[in-house]
This record gives sequence, structure tokens and C-alpha cells, in this order.
Amino acid sequence: MSTIKEILSILEEMAPLAYAEDFDNVGLIIGNEDSEATGVLVCHDALENVIDEAIAKKCNLIVCFHPILFSGIKKITGKNYVERSLLKAIKNDIAIYAVHTALDNHPEGVNKIFCDTLGLINTQILIPKQNHIRKLVTYTIRDNAEKVRNALFEAGAGSIGNYDKCSFNSEGTFTYQGNEKSEPTIGQRGVLSTGTETKIEVVYAKHLEAKIIKALKENHIYEEVAVEIYNMKNTFNHIGLGMIGELEEPMDEKDFLLYAKDKMKANGIRHSAFIGKKIKKVAVLGGSGSFAIKNAIQAGADAFLTADLKYHQYYEAENQLLLADIGHFESERYTKEYIVDYLRKKILNFAIILSEENTNPVKYL
Repeated sequence: MSTIKEILSILEEMAPLAYAEDFDNVGLIIGNEDSEATGVLVCHDALENVIDEAIAKKCNLIVCFHPILFSGIKKITGKNYVERSLLKAIKNDIAIYAVHTALDNHPEGVNKIFCDTLGLINTQILIPKQNHIRKLVTYTIRDNAEKVRNALFEAGAGSIGNYDKCSFNSEGTFTYQGNEKSEPTIGQRGVLSTGTETKIEVVYAKHLEAKIIKALKENHIYEEVAVEIYNMKNTFNHIGLGMIGELEEPMDEKDFLLYAKDKMKANGIRHSAFIGKKIKKVAVLGGSGSFAIKNAIQAGADAFLTADLKYHQYYEAENQLLLADIGHFESERYTKEYIVDYLRKKILNFAIILSEENTNPVKYL
């Protein structure tokens, strides 16, 4: 491993930036990706004390969960904690990369970690991502069709849920006539050519598009490759916000909250009124998840664990489920360990360090 850019490519494999929500600020926030990497420090929030830690441990790349720079900024004068962190990072040539909702939406990310910590089984996405599927249509001669299909599959196209190598193929008649600058694979320039072509249709997740188009062009026999891209309105059930699963055995409401408090190492849990039902089906959403209360109810959850609930939002439980706020940091607390483990498996003999700084801004008396 030599450059920061090489590490960023691994981070994008772990949490594709296309998974992130539109409002978010993920990816490389500051820094030169062409710089030589000296070490990686993984943290929850890239605060000033974390920048100091990176300096002390000779790490010039910080991978954080929350983006330190979230909205637009016109001046950097050090007047607040965000500007002070940015100034110190820039002064010391430290790059900062944030994953946030790119990992929130990942099927193995924040909410899967949440579910696994609680021991939930039969998990699935609570709010599947919309408008993330695209369809590619291309045309080639029969003798080239298998090579093109296999290249598209290898690049990630044609995967639908538990199935891969999915495509639809049909045959028809082509016509074309090349001009004087053309180099036709079949026929002669200036002469109308006709014959039989195979039409290949595959769907794919949009974050794979560049890789898929590259594979298509490298394996297609034609000088000019015909390709059509369509945005699909289908729901993509395999990525999205929140998850829902089941406990191995039902639990009383109070016992469940005590269990969750222990597993998530929470200092306390605020919750809605008990409704006298056993907890079996549990929905979770790491971070601020009040917007998903109705989704949890519609999914038939007996309990919904999230964070940052406001006073009136507890009424939205409507006596249909147990609503619990376990704390923002607490709901995401194991994320940085996941990132460290992932990077250490991918990058051998290189310093991947878990930050020792506790950046939870909420304290308990």
C-alpha cells in the first residue's frame, strides 16, 4: 500500500459512495489522494483531539463515520470545533474520509452490526433504497454475445437478490452503413450491412456503472458499441436504511430494554409506555431514526430501537410498539471496529489503528 488513493478504493468497496443519501457528505472531505499513506486512524468523529491522536501516531489518513464537514462553509477561521479540526488537519497534511450513510445503507453495515449485537435473526432492510437499479441494453453478433454477457456478469451486472448471471436475450435483424472513416467489423464501409444480432438486457446497481461500461467496451467486438441505460423505479430490497429482525425467543418489554442496554453499552434508555406485549420482532436504525417510526409499525415490529427522539415523537408509537432511544453514539458504537477489521483484512503489514478517543458528546450523571 503506497498512496491514500489505493486505500480509498478499498473503502469504496466496503461502503460504495452511491449507497449514501443525497443529503450526506461522504468520501474524501479534505486531503490529497495522491499523497503517500503513512497510517490510517479510524474514529467515530474527526474532532480536534482525534487529529492530535493521528499526528502522534503518524497517521495521515483519518477514516471517520460522521463527516466533520457536513454543510457548506465559506470561511475557515477556527471559530468553532469544525473549523479548528479542519485547520489542524490541513496544517498537518492529514486527509479525512467519511463513510456515514454509505455504510448506514449497506446490508452488512451499521444496522446489521446493530442487529448482530442484539442477536437478531431473519434480518432484512427496513426502508429499501429507491431508484438505485438501472438497466443496460446492448447488441452484438451471436458469436460475441457469450463473451459480452460473461464480462457484464463479472463486473457485477445481472445480480438480483439471491440470483446472479441474470439476463434477457432476444434476436433481431441489424442494419448499418459505415462512412469513409469507419472500420466495420462486419461488412464494408459505404455498403449497407445486414444480419442477425443478439440483444442483451441486464440490470445492475448504479454504483457499478463505470465498471460495467468499461467491461462492455473491452469485450465487445464492434468499433462503435450501442448501449442504452435506463433508470428503473424498482425498489432495491438489499440496501437501505434500518433493519428488522427477530429475537430467538420473545422477551418481556422491560427485560428486552435491559438486554438492549447491556448489549449496546448504553448509559440509559428513554422509551415509550409499555403496552403489555412480548417483544419478538425488532426494528433498528442507527443514529437519528424518528422518520422511520411509521415504517417500523408497518413492518409489524414489536419494538423499534433508534436515537434522537423528541418528546412528541414518543406518541407516534400509538400503543402499537415499544419505541426506545438508546443514544446516537451508542446505536453506532461498534461501527469503527467494523471498519478497522475490514481494512486489516484487506491491507496487510500496514498501520490500521482504532482511535482511543471517546467522541460521544453526550454525558450522563
